[in-house]
Amino acid sequence: MSAPAFQFDNTYARDLQGFYAPWKPAAVPSPHLLFFNRELALELGLSPELLDGPEGAAIFAGNQVPDGAQPLAQAYAGHQFGGFSPQLGDGRALLLGEVIDQFGQRRDLMLKGSGRTPFSRGGDGKAAVGPMLREVLIGEAMHALGIPTTRALAVAGTGEPVYRERALPGAVLTRVAASHLRVGTFEFFSARRQTEQVRQLADYAIARHDPDLAGTPDRYLALLRRVAQRQAALVAGWMNVGFIHGVMNTDNVAISGETIDYGPCAFLEAYDPDAVFSSIDQGGRYAYRNQPLVMRWNLARLAETLLPLIAGEASEGAVSNAVGQATEVIDAFPEWYAAALLGGQREKLGLQTGDDVADSTLAADWLGLLHQYKVDFTLAWRRLADAAGGDDEPLRALFPFPQAPDAWLARWRARVESEGGSAPDRSERAERMRRVNPVVIPRNHRVEEALAAASDDEDLAPFRRLLSALRRPYDETPDQAEFTEPARAEVTACYRTFCGT
Repeated sequence: MSAPAFQFDNTYARDLQGFYAPWKPAAVPSPHLLFFNRELALELGLSPELLDGPEGAAIFAGNQVPDGAQPLAQAYAGHQFGGFSPQLGDGRALLLGEVIDQFGQRRDLMLKGSGRTPFSRGGDGKAAVGPMLREVLIGEAMHALGIPTTRALAVAGTGEPVYRERALPGAVLTRVAASHLRVGTFEFFSARRQTEQVRQLADYAIARHDPDLAGTPDRYLALLRRVAQRQAALVAGWMNVGFIHGVMNTDNVAISGETIDYGPCAFLEAYDPDAVFSSIDQGGRYAYRNQPLVMRWNLARLAETLLPLIAGEASEGAVSNAVGQATEVIDAFPEWYAAALLGGQREKLGLQTGDDVADSTLAADWLGLLHQYKVDFTLAWRRLADAAGGDDEPLRALFPFPQAPDAWLARWRARVESEGGSAPDRSERAERMRRVNPVVIPRNHRVEEALAAASDDEDLAPFRRLLSALRRPYDETPDQAEFTEPARAEVTACYRTFCGT
């Protein structure tokens, strides 16, 4: 049986020899598709008809390597919770290859859970159904919310158990990304003082993600700036939807600016800037409020790897100047982040003109109000859109007593009215706000219910219903209603997420 036609063009394998270990996925006894993303397949120029069946299952489970693929395990290092691990790498993942999508963009296809590799560090290299379907749900939700993200093309069941705290059904995820270049990829070669390899990697990253910088005199400093700006926008997007990544290690920071690795992630319900859900983040390093601070720290680690390239020559003066230039970029990150955050908040508040100081204070006081009264983050923003249209009652109902938001609402209305407008304009403003303030997010209890049904009972119906809702996050319709309600406070208080390794 011939494999479906993937038009691979594998620049990572071709241009970065020595940056990976060629490897083959492990065969599994009973490959079968649990999920296939037909929309994404079409975007990638693939044939859903050929892939959505047994032949596709064989490929996505790792039993059949398609023509043109060059499976490999990438080498990378990483700072994990602040401590440096000089060798991590793809311990249960393999890059199959790269395709050019319908928009002319190069995209990686990677298997996750496809067995041991030279980087497995004692692990079994496998993955369970639940964590792989979590990647589908959260990745598709983030995509629908307009936040840059890796996406799932397929999840294939393997027909064999994986052993964690208990035996769980196995699965393999096929993940699509703009690339899998990470801060940790640069750290791997920098830690070994392999400057030429760092240069080779940086030139590859520029050619792939910032081709306009190729050949320019200050391209390595410019690369650092571009990555920092992408990450500033990304984290601001996370913050504006209440997303907590949970494991912001440098090996989980993509040079492309996409969200990568949906392990111990979660969404806020009652607003709490100190919220931590990850079972492995016991010190709160990656708490919601800390995400921009940690991203700046991670970018400083990238800057360290690029210093020899930015310096251009090994003289003391050149190195000192490079440190100063890189520091300027890292020091500019908070400003870029604040601008991106406020830009998103201004849209969520229904504002079209800019008054940075006043608007930043207005948004901060709104969040302070939500924190004080433990109000659901997502519903508060959504019900503010109702208030923009003249109906305050849905918003008031979220507070323990109805008059709690009155003083802030008066300030907000004065700011809105400063832009002018009439009653029809108010209705249009409310609709604009509904287009940026979702009513459906991956609420943690709904995610866990869907994953438990799939893993424990082989019942994919709850997963499919939730996925359908998450792909329409702004639609407030009767069929979406069950996915809009928060969990009980006592459920949220003890909720913990796990990395799934």
